[in-house]
Amino acid sequence: MNLRVIRIIKWFLISIFTAIILAFMAGVALFVYYAKDAPEIEDSKLNSKPSTVIYDKDGNVMADLSIEKRELAVTKDIPLELVDAITSIEDHRFFKHRGVDPYRIVSSVIHNTQNDTMQGGSTLTQQLIKLSFFSTKSEDATIQRKAQEAWMAVNLERQNTKEEIITYYINKTYLGNGYYGMQTAAENYFGKDLKSLNLAQIALLAGMPQAPVTYDPYIQYARLTPDSKYVPQYDLQPEELQKLEASTDPDKIISNPRAKERRDMVLRSMYKYEKISEKEMNDALAKPIEDGLQPKPTSKAIPLYLDNYIKQVIQQVEEKTDLDIYKAGLKIYTPLDNAAQQRLWDIFNTDQYVKYPDDLFQVASTIVDVDTGAVVAQLGGRKQPTDITFGTNQAVETNRDWGSTMKTITDYAPAYEYGIYKSTGDIIADTWYLYPGTAIPVYDWDMLYQGNITIRKAIWGSRNIPAVKTLEAIGLDRAQGFLEGIGIKYSPFIEFSNAISSNNRGQGSEWGASSEKMAAAYASLSAGGIYTQPYYVNKIVDAEGKETDLKPTRTRAMKATTAYVVTDMLKGVLTNGTMTNGVIPDLHQAGKTGTSNYDDTQYDMAMADVVAKVETDGYYDGSSLAPDENFVGYTPKYSMAVWTGYNNRLTPVWGAKLYLALDVYREMMTYLASTTDNPDWTMPEGIEKVGNELQIMN
Repeated sequence: MNLRVIRIIKWFLISIFTAIILAFMAGVALFVYYAKDAPEIEDSKLNSKPSTVIYDKDGNVMADLSIEKRELAVTKDIPLELVDAITSIEDHRFFKHRGVDPYRIVSSVIHNTQNDTMQGGSTLTQQLIKLSFFSTKSEDATIQRKAQEAWMAVNLERQNTKEEIITYYINKTYLGNGYYGMQTAAENYFGKDLKSLNLAQIALLAGMPQAPVTYDPYIQYARLTPDSKYVPQYDLQPEELQKLEASTDPDKIISNPRAKERRDMVLRSMYKYEKISEKEMNDALAKPIEDGLQPKPTSKAIPLYLDNYIKQVIQQVEEKTDLDIYKAGLKIYTPLDNAAQQRLWDIFNTDQYVKYPDDLFQVASTIVDVDTGAVVAQLGGRKQPTDITFGTNQAVETNRDWGSTMKTITDYAPAYEYGIYKSTGDIIADTWYLYPGTAIPVYDWDMLYQGNITIRKAIWGSRNIPAVKTLEAIGLDRAQGFLEGIGIKYSPFIEFSNAISSNNRGQGSEWGASSEKMAAAYASLSAGGIYTQPYYVNKIVDAEGKETDLKPTRTRAMKATTAYVVTDMLKGVLTNGTMTNGVIPDLHQAGKTGTSNYDDTQYDMAMADVVAKVETDGYYDGSSLAPDENFVGYTPKYSMAVWTGYNNRLTPVWGAKLYLALDVYREMMTYLASTTDNPDWTMPEGIEKVGNELQIMN
């Protein structure tokens, strides 16, 4: 080998070695930079979880999210088997490292590059630090946060013993169903203290902290038929639960298989690290997951009538801040009208106000304060399960069609905004017409044509052809821009069919329409064109007393003249329109009905459901069938959107059921009107009354 080659190799090796040293030094410098801002270790945060309290508009406590069953274990009463179980599954080198374990980090990197499953590199001490001082959400696990976590773990091991650290952990972890700490969980799941648990029960508790909901021993899995898959019971719709109850399959319900898998993993880890014998492992593996399990409590920490609303409160705080609501010790102030929320619950769930056809018939509604844009009451369903906290809230879901309620904000409001129409008496032809760019005819609900009619009468009669013609005159781009200004978005784009529906090809609640979005959109009409994104939290105050305002900025979405002219026409919908059962004497109000439609195949399936019911009910009145019936109405004080239908979209709304959305609105708005004054809207400048019609002058 010549001298030149040797020199090249020498300089190459020196460069590599230098790069490694520089990278190491940069890593150390970055670690020090991040770690210097780490929080101080406080015993109070290691010992307990601060209380987060939610208040209604009057300052009354709605819920204390930290009202929890907690019994602290003391070190001397913690069985060695529990310590062995925890360390075996979470950190088997716990008694050898000093807060951070390089071997564990290297092992997790190798595992994660060779396997589909992810393995963490955090020690049990680091997990305790995360539980006590940081957010547990995966998206918050930044490099800076991990550096601070590691630095604090090393410091904690310097000032506390291993026994103290694992006691903190045992008392800090969440094990589902409101149980914080393993002593609490032992008493509530098994009716025993930690010292009295058998090995299988200890292993179950030791494995739960990583995913307490997934490994909840109370969750049952079910299958509707012998050849179908097992799914969690909470994923089944009411109709499916009824089918399950009628099933003769002897194995239709089983205990949570994921809980058993996790418990067995703990037991095998204990055997692997020689904490238990093979016989002890096998004996524990043979025990069913429900061994010694106490009946699940039936009471809920959060009142059922507040469940949907508080779910949205929590979601808004988490979206608007980087705080963990369950750990941050917040005071959360909401605009909830507790009395209105209770009345809405009563209207949904009793026969005192509205007569419902059956318990499966569903209603969802949101009520917005016009002056502020705040959500003052909301319910996502009726006859909701009593054993599920923060379940599905249909009031914010966008998976149902709002039908002709969309005509107001997709077609007519932008038409007046952009000068397509100037007068409520402008004429439009309700005659044979094709969807633009297609050979598909547009039909009205009565399959008839009314010829030349005014825009006012087109709205009153909920005519489809004038609505689609109006959208064509506006243009899809301008219509979409107008809708986005009042919180309605379509993905990937708006279509001409959206002139008469909210059907949307996008995924997720950010697209399409919901009762929440519709109540807020119509509130902008009542507020003279001012739109506010619907909100559930006025402000939060953190544990240090820092106050953060979460109310969104109010924006002008349309001219005051547009809002007033459209409102004036919508007043007549309730007195001259397709349904008049929403009339409330002496109340100034406006609104729009909306009925969705089936395609031909779906219609045949829905009709089959009707025929089956006719065999028991003995009649069919010949009325139209719809998957959804809606109403959005408002006064100068409140805007309210109501959806009705069945969870199973192929169970149709027909006959008297078509009037229930308006019945719910009438009963609730009658109550709200009794709590405030009832002014009329004030006509803004730029409008002139010509006969019975209004003319925009500018």
